[in-house]
Amino acid sequence: MAWFDYQAQDASGRRHRGQEQAQSARHARQRLRERGLLPIDVKPSISLSIGWAGGQRGRWLRSGELTPLTLQLSTLIQAGLPLEEALQVVAAQSEKPRVSHLVTAVATRISEGHDLASALSAFPRAFPALFCATIAAGERSGHLGVVLEQLAEYTEGRQQSRQKIQLALVYPMILFCASLTIVSFLLGFVVPDVVKVFIDSGQPLPALTEGLIALSSGLRRYGLLLLVILMALMGVGYWALRRPALRGRFHDGLLCIPVLGKVLRATDAARFASTLAILGKSAVPLVDALHISAAVIGNQSIRKRMQDVARRVREGQTLTRSLEHGGDIPPLMLHMIASGERAGELDRMLERAAQQQEKTLAASIALMVSLFEPAMLVLMGGVVLLIVMAILMPILNLNQLVN
Repeated sequence: MAWFDYQAQDASGRRHRGQEQAQSARHARQRLRERGLLPIDVKPSISLSIGWAGGQRGRWLRSGELTPLTLQLSTLIQAGLPLEEALQVVAAQSEKPRVSHLVTAVATRISEGHDLASALSAFPRAFPALFCATIAAGERSGHLGVVLEQLAEYTEGRQQSRQKIQLALVYPMILFCASLTIVSFLLGFVVPDVVKVFIDSGQPLPALTEGLIALSSGLRRYGLLLLVILMALMGVGYWALRRPALRGRFHDGLLCIPVLGKVLRATDAARFASTLAILGKSAVPLVDALHISAAVIGNQSIRKRMQDVARRVREGQTLTRSLEHGGDIPPLMLHMIASGERAGELDRMLERAAQQQEKTLAASIALMVSLFEPAMLVLMGGVVLLIVMAILMPILNLNQLVN
């Protein structure tokens, strides 16, 4: 079956645009009439047909696109619109053709008899397992609109947390790149012209100046080769990280780094708790929720231990004891989870624990960034000072010879 772009008019005269999957243009017009639409223009959709024929590899959504889409769909469903019509409205509302095509494809699967969760699961790169499982629970409970609203709040919160971290790291990265560029420029272009005078004088040079000259000439001579080697090493590293065994060792090594390992554990703990909270509020069974929450964790080592937690809970252990055995959840979060289990309010306590952990993580990252900036300035000043000293010391020696 192929995809067709259409323009149609309903009984009230309002125009509709979208995509329809059909065997031919005639079949597409027939399907539009069955939906109460009068076809105006129907033509093959090249981009969508190729995307469908090539599988779901090109179908993906950013978190910034998923959040408004979910919120719009929640509003329309809670307003009483049928699911398929709500999806068509969301597709027409989107200004990005890629998002509109994706939502229309989901609406087409709904018209073919699929429920929303199975229709979304056909596009795993756009709608993760967390999204599909939560919506499936909402469909079973009959509160799909409320569940979609919770999902929108969850994705928006995750996006805001990610943006805060990214914005906090922007200035240090700019400072680092600027420092590296300035030092490279000094060593590659300024230093050789300045020290050429000292070399021509025939006088012995200080060790610091000779080392600077050697470093500068080495960069000028082998700079391109070093850049090629660096890119090759990055390619080898990327290839190695695609191998599960090597990626596991790399992730283990990251957790052993004193400060970075603590931040990574806190990040994954907050992500695990918030995901488990949204799944629990949506009435997803605890074992299934644990497996899905473990899948969203970035570190492979922590993910394996969280999968073991799900196995222990399935075997009858409590969630708190299972998490204690894993050793990746901070003690305060464990106490809050244990309190929630005893009081029968696990979902609420998980949400509070995730919020508290995210605040602690944000404070830790802010502290690291605030320490990194002066450290980079001091390092940059030290490098410039060495370059200035390497240039000034031969000048002072020449003055002594003249005197």
